[in-house]
Amino acid sequence: MDSREALIALNLIEGVGPVRARSLLEYFGEAPRILAAGRHELLRVRNIGEDVAGKIFGWENSVDLAGELKRIADFGCQVLIQTDEHYPPSLREIYDPPLVLYVKGELTSKDKNAIAMVGSRMTTHYGIETARKLAYQLAYTGVTVVSGGARGIDTAAHQGALSGKGRTIAVLGTGINLVAPPENAELFQRIAANGAVITQFPFNRPADKQSFPIRNRIVAGMTMGTVVVEANLASGALITANFANEYGRQIFAVPGRIDSPRSKGCHELIKKGAKLCEGVEDILSEFEYLFPASNRPPAASETGVLPAMELNPNEQKVFAAVAANDETGIDEIIRASGLPSSTVNVALFSLEMKRLVKQLPGKVFVRNT
Repeated sequence: MDSREALIALNLIEGVGPVRARSLLEYFGEAPRILAAGRHELLRVRNIGEDVAGKIFGWENSVDLAGELKRIADFGCQVLIQTDEHYPPSLREIYDPPLVLYVKGELTSKDKNAIAMVGSRMTTHYGIETARKLAYQLAYTGVTVVSGGARGIDTAAHQGALSGKGRTIAVLGTGINLVAPPENAELFQRIAANGAVITQFPFNRPADKQSFPIRNRIVAGMTMGTVVVEANLASGALITANFANEYGRQIFAVPGRIDSPRSKGCHELIKKGAKLCEGVEDILSEFEYLFPASNRPPAASETGVLPAMELNPNEQKVFAAVAANDETGIDEIIRASGLPSSTVNVALFSLEMKRLVKQLPGKVFVRNT
């Protein structure tokens, strides 16, 4: 048995989490020796009591390692351990890094420049649009967007990053073969093709109240900072922000309406010192050494040149319908473009993402050029 297989087995033993595993590894030196140790020797290790020692000593009676290895091979994922090159380096630095990471897709060196984006599952249109826009712009700049794959802000963040043709990583609170929520099955496939879906949990592990905070620490631990887009005071997104603060990472919070419960969590974070985030520059400016302004793709507002080759025919029609030096209402854009309202709305959202137009109150649009 090699170290990878031994760590997979340890990860399957109930009661042996990352903290106890670290104590065991410090004592025995390598994972296979832990599984071969006697009960009395195991009891000499800090934080290992009778119950856990008994489970480790009799691990072959409760752990189906051969079955788990077959599931890994059949599913087509890989398992990373901390000594692997592409195990997230910043994740190694936290107090309790995962023993193993199940990975569908691929983690790369590019992912060291990653930002977490989290928020409520029950969100508003404002929250969804803001998350998509920020994630699009981050991904377009070369930042990997990390989130939890849940409904609401998480889903919007992944979608925005994919629209920006960038990398995104979903960290699950379940086994990697489980899709939650079920409507995100196709999204998870796209994420795996343009980044990775990862988890520390073994196959078939369902979600519960404990698995989400465990997942949240990975989201915060593998990233340079966490952006909270929309969250109430009881949101799990605040748990992620707390982990980020504990790890010494930057926290950003997007302000919202003062009368919206969905904004209370973000406003509380801002009161406590989180950086107010009104746009992608508020995030990138904190990492100027990684993303100097001279290296960022220029916006149309900076060049005055419309990247026509990047626009599909509908986007070109809608952009042309927005007056060059004046404000244009949505009804006028629909009339001038000759496109259905639903098509115009999609095109306008894409043009906002590309920083070519800006929406003003009352569904009025202006060019950024």
